[in-house]
Amino acid sequence: MGNTAAPNKQASVKTSAKAANPQPKTARGEATRRAILAAAERVIGEKGYNDASIGHITSEAGVAQGTFYIYFKTKEQVFSELVLEMGRLVRHSISESTSTLTDHLNVEKAGLTAFLRFVRAHPNLYKIVQEALFVDPAAYREYYAKFASGYRVGLTAAVKKGQISEGDAETRAWALMGIARALGEQLVVFNTQKTIPELVDSAHDLIANGLKP
Repeated sequence: MGNTAAPNKQASVKTSAKAANPQPKTARGEATRRAILAAAERVIGEKGYNDASIGHITSEAGVAQGTFYIYFKTKEQVFSELVLEMGRLVRHSISESTSTLTDHLNVEKAGLTAFLRFVRAHPNLYKIVQEALFVDPAAYREYYAKFASGYRVGLTAAVKKGQISEGDAETRAWALMGIARALGEQLVVFNTQKTIPELVDSAHDLIANGLKP
């Protein structure tokens, strides 16, 4: 999975209408906000969006309900921000793992490894993002569109450098994202006995060499 850091000019996608309150101005405030989001990840991931409540989230985070409303207006808002925050975190993880690499195929392998490690550390990712399709479709689209936007830029640059063959960068980006997503599900939904290196090696062979004998 290549570097998916979104470029300055974002993909054309409607931004979620349920964006969170302005970012905290202090380190303590940011720590509290992140604690609420982390609690929401656990609670919504375990209970599902409909059965999770603000009370469940604040109890898990160890904060008062009044504190919650400093950072988020509603359960819908914290959920939407959680979806986008998880997207930011996984893209950052991939970017950090690939930032020193220059060959695109090496970037693909390192990026896929970073993605699967993130999924293993955040097994509720799939449940949360999938629920966004129904709770906040704009956040769902933004989550994937930002991945695709950054991925497309990386693939286009790799073609110009002669590191990979020419092809439709948009289609390739979504296809490669699909591989990563399916392997993540194999890892945490279907509980494969294969290790992350085994999954990555098999997938990378397909990405680098294709299906031709």
